[in-house]
Amino acid sequence: MDTKTIYARLNKVFRDVFDDDDITVGPKTTANDIEDWDSLEHITLMSAVQREFKVKFTMGEIASMKNVGEMADIIAARAK
Repeated sequence: MDTKTIYARLNKVFRDVFDDDDITVGPKTTANDIEDWDSLEHITLMSAVQREFKVKFTMGEIASMKNVGEMADIIAARAK
């Protein structure tokens, strides 16, 4: 799966989870960049991303992701 497709699908998930059609995520996007992204929404977001891409993140991966780019990298690696 190519990077452009991953980010297009991630944008859809983020917009759905945060109910904000103006959100556009990129590799450097973090929780600090999205107003409603708190610890509770993080759980909802991770579940939604896993459903969208049919992947399962480990707890270690979830805890160590520093930005959306790292999330996209994991998705890309699993989509091969």
